[in-house]
Amino acid sequence: MRRREVIPLLGSAVAAWPFVARAQQQTMPVIGYLSALSETQVALQLAAFRRGLKETGFAEDRDVLIEYRWADGQFQRLPAMAAEFVRRPVSLLLAQAPPAALAAKAATATIPIVFVVGFDPVGSGLVASLKKPGGNATGMTLISVVLGQKRLEMLRDISPKASVIAMLVNPLSPDSIPEIGPVQAGAQALGLQLEMFNASTPKEIEAAFGAITARKPDALLVGTDPFFVNQRDDIVARAARLRIPAIYPFRDYATAGGLISYGANVASSYRQAGIYAGRILTGAKPAELPVMQPTTFELVINLKIASTLGIQIPPVLHAQSDEVIE
Repeated sequence: MRRREVIPLLGSAVAAWPFVARAQQQTMPVIGYLSALSETQVALQLAAFRRGLKETGFAEDRDVLIEYRWADGQFQRLPAMAAEFVRRPVSLLLAQAPPAALAAKAATATIPIVFVVGFDPVGSGLVASLKKPGGNATGMTLISVVLGQKRLEMLRDISPKASVIAMLVNPLSPDSIPEIGPVQAGAQALGLQLEMFNASTPKEIEAAFGAITARKPDALLVGTDPFFVNQRDDIVARAARLRIPAIYPFRDYATAGGLISYGANVASSYRQAGIYAGRILTGAKPAELPVMQPTTFELVINLKIASTLGIQIPPVLHAQSDEVIE
């Protein structure tokens, strides 16, 4: 074959490569990653999810495609994002945080859903039961909202003379009502006065902290709402300026400069969510995969912040800690 004949043939082959790549991609399953949070706040969780997927034989961009939608704490955006994934359609939905899980469940009764939430998935209607979900959804519950009483007790341990506790909650979040009830009961049992401060936007966080500053409570309990996770750095900075003990639901707060956090190991739950996603992509049914719960919880104490605030961490609490930030 002469050279002038070879060159056009090579050109045709090169031009065809993108089409071949697209055809290969179309044969891969597609996961729709629907998050109530922002990408910058969930790097560890996302890495853990990918790790779980890989353990079941699915490496991103090699065996599975993942498309991401981030609500950035603006929950009203989630239904449209979920509907977009359903129209595509994707092979599976990963729903990060309760608002995303509820939006995904409302959008489809057929596409498999794997969720990671902090509230009760049975009481919220996501599944029929923990052992037998019975529908198209299953996943992990961090049971974060029921740990509010324990966090309140820890605040009391740190500040035994405290009488007024401020609690920051998002009234628009599905997490709030299940969380507030047990905390109110715990406060009553401990003889504490619990005062609620609402915030569902960055401006309302600023206003809430202004009101908290004026009230001068003895300690602060930050709710588990994913919007607060999205505003983590701002909340931690404002709490530090209050110079009072504050407790948070997840370790990210403590590593960002919060005094203390107590809750499930979130990364572990996202790894398990990745494993569930991989199992479903290979034929498992969500209805037959039990919702998993954490069996251990981690207490993280930031001694540097405690020293700055002039707070002495009780030895018993120190001994229970899983991590101490010096």
